[in-house]
Amino acid sequence: MDLTFNINEDFNKLQVADLKQKLLKVYKGGGTKSIEKHHEKGKMTARERIEFLFDKNLDSIEIGALAGYEMYQEHGGCPSGGVVVMIGYIHGKQCVVVANDATVKAGAWFPITAKKNLRAQEIAIENKLPIIYLVDSAGVYLPMQDEIFPDKEHFGRIFRNNAIMSSMGITQISAVMGSCVAGGAYLPIMSDEAMIVDKTGSIFLAGSYLVKAAIGESIDNETLGGATTHCEISGVTDYKAKDDKDALTKIRNIIAKIGDYDKAGFNRVKSVQPKENQEDLFGILPKLRTDQYDMYDIINRLVDNSEFDEYKADYGKTLICAYARIDGWAVGVVANQRKVVKNAKGEMQFGGVIYSDSADKATRFIANCNQKKIPLVFLQDVTGFMVGSKSEHGGIIKDGAKMVNAVSNSVVPKFTVIIGNSYGAGNYAMCGKAYDPRLIVSWPSARIAVMGGAQAAKVLLQIEVASLKKKGEKITPEKEEEILHTIESRYDKQTSPYYAAAHLWTDAIIHPLDTRKWVSMGIEAANHAPIEKQFNLGIIQV
Repeated sequence: MDLTFNINEDFNKLQVADLKQKLLKVYKGGGTKSIEKHHEKGKMTARERIEFLFDKNLDSIEIGALAGYEMYQEHGGCPSGGVVVMIGYIHGKQCVVVANDATVKAGAWFPITAKKNLRAQEIAIENKLPIIYLVDSAGVYLPMQDEIFPDKEHFGRIFRNNAIMSSMGITQISAVMGSCVAGGAYLPIMSDEAMIVDKTGSIFLAGSYLVKAAIGESIDNETLGGATTHCEISGVTDYKAKDDKDALTKIRNIIAKIGDYDKAGFNRVKSVQPKENQEDLFGILPKLRTDQYDMYDIINRLVDNSEFDEYKADYGKTLICAYARIDGWAVGVVANQRKVVKNAKGEMQFGGVIYSDSADKATRFIANCNQKKIPLVFLQDVTGFMVGSKSEHGGIIKDGAKMVNAVSNSVVPKFTVIIGNSYGAGNYAMCGKAYDPRLIVSWPSARIAVMGGAQAAKVLLQIEVASLKKKGEKITPEKEEEILHTIESRYDKQTSPYYAAAHLWTDAIIHPLDTRKWVSMGIEAANHAPIEKQFNLGIIQV
């Protein structure tokens, strides 16, 4: 291995180590003391509940572990958005689990909590997966109620989704394992089946203090809305559990009896590991996002047996389109080539840039995958579409629009992995978050923004300097350098994969060696939902 490979390897492994450290901190939720208090009540933590619920020794993936990262600091923070969402197996059946983390502000809902819950429901709806709610929440975080309560994508949308999923025949099971207050009380009762843990679970629209204040009635919370009340008097819940483990066992028993599902029929054969060493990914991926590398080297370490059938290999070379398999599943790979290539006219084309010919090729390939019912996997390291008079006169906007049209109207499931850059319209064309990938993840090396940091900083500097000069300020070279540094620091933070994950622009930052697992589990989930629409590009300019 050469020196550059070793430098890259050291840097990228440190990035992964940093990710692991951040996740370990997040996994502690509200912290060790909060966990101890939780245990003293005889309750398991959200992560312990999910671990007990899932089959042992089978894969699982976590959605939004870094949601809320470094957000709401003035309110004490909100690790994982105060709710844990995972996809795993219960008696061999793939399920989504949503578990409130009561060690974080008593499980109160922040704006990001609602967004994360809606994302979990979206995954269940798209893939027709059973969804389980482990409820332990004090309800809406009142200091931020205006950002969580009234809008279309706020708290109330969750109950609307409960009703929609029920009508679709998607199994929903709730276990009330702690507080379940006010509007939040509707979630378990709008599920198909609900259970409540004796003495620790409670459900009511208003707690005893509010009841006293509102109507003058004196009553304790257990009598008002405990397990005995709701299982024997109101009939609100269907099962009484003696403790957390009993409730989780009841859920496992219910899931075990669910019948088989209609399958979409995506092609799968026996899985084969890549022939090329996957660990080489760390040395291949450059330390700097501006450096070039060969995307074929990445693909060879992600696909089964390091084999793929490339589509239009000698045309539109800045996008690689190929049929391959990942963990046995047939996939269509669309990946940005990150090294400089030469087209048929002998012209040099920059790596990571989408040209007219590459956009045209990708559009045709996406259509082919839709015709053949092959899921799409986008490997993003894109700086955008080619600019300049030659590209504009050649119709780059028209060709880019065709590709965006194909991505938008694709009916096969799409999965996006942001390996490096994800800039501007390139993010859109390569199936960014706005284009409904079933799962979208990034490696620690990702950068997500409207444009690259260097270009953006120069533009922002010009705007800032012009504004200050209008106010009569004299801008010295030293002052300009200071402004540039401030802009670069702010922009660098906003383009970080952690900023994206915190805001749920991505579902996770993953270890590169987990990429195959995420794609495979994603396609398995998608296989629960037969394709009901025909692929139609609509009206495009040719």
